[in-house]
Amino acid sequence: MVALVCASCNNKPAGEIQKKGSSGKTLEMLVVADQEVYRGEAKALIDSIFGSVQPCLPVPESRFDIVNIPMSSYQNTEMFKVHRNVVLLDVRSDNPDKVYKHIDEYAAPQVIFDFAAKNRESLCQMLRQHSEMMLDEMYKAEHRRVIKAFKGMEGPALNKQVKDKFGFGLMFSNEFAWAKEADDFAWVRKEAKDFGIGLLIDVMPYENQNVFEEMRILDHIDTIMKRHVPASAPDSYTGIERRRSQSGEYLAEILSRNVDFNGSEYAVETRGCWRSFGDHMGGPFVAYTILSPDKKKVVTLMGYVYCPRNKPWTKRDLLMQMESVCWSLEW
Repeated sequence: MVALVCASCNNKPAGEIQKKGSSGKTLEMLVVADQEVYRGEAKALIDSIFGSVQPCLPVPESRFDIVNIPMSSYQNTEMFKVHRNVVLLDVRSDNPDKVYKHIDEYAAPQVIFDFAAKNRESLCQMLRQHSEMMLDEMYKAEHRRVIKAFKGMEGPALNKQVKDKFGFGLMFSNEFAWAKEADDFAWVRKEAKDFGIGLLIDVMPYENQNVFEEMRILDHIDTIMKRHVPASAPDSYTGIERRRSQSGEYLAEILSRNVDFNGSEYAVETRGCWRSFGDHMGGPFVAYTILSPDKKKVVTLMGYVYCPRNKPWTKRDLLMQMESVCWSLEW
């Protein structure tokens, strides 16, 4: 077996060195590889990992937009070195068959994966082994970018309102507004010309582990939406799209997974689509069901997107904004 090593480099304390802001569009990644490397199985693997369809969207969109440039262009052009998500593919016989991870090497936020492989077979093996970790780190970089942008245009009154009500902090920009609240609930949203995005915040006492079962989570989100989020047509209401085909499969994909969430002992991420029952609205959502550090409360953060057209905005990119707001949580 080839020894595979993932080394983390340049992890300096935050604020020790002021780095310039990284470049790149939302969910865009730069693959730095010469033509003789970026072909065949290696290219197919990159496409299958990063260019595959993102799950739980109502229309197909890739996880990342992939841009390929040769190694010489990257080495000689400052603009490429400060890109947010970079994968370097270097194949030479004297390479050590290692993967190096660089965080905020030339800019912030930024993650660079440097593959130093002896041959294309070793490269493909390393890509398969580290694919999940690479996706997680790139999503973290995307979260940090959105949070940093929102801090630059922070809505301090709204953020204080959230903290005063719930005892934890979330980072919203000044484009968001307080839409509705109840005893243990709040709805924060941004309404624009071509789309609407928002976050439903719910807190309830923690009773037992059953609250983290997928069906319980879906039922709870359904209850929150039906109670607090009105639809536009008379006698209509909103909820999760859970209709099934004759074979029993969901018509709209629903996925749940455990996540390591900002110091919480237990948290579940749930993705799917919401819809208006009796109306024609709908879109994707991402929700986090989180056990508080004191194990006394369960916090539900449900970010949603309503975007009938996919241009100039995409549902994928708007959902990343709401996902990043959720990951900005500070207890």
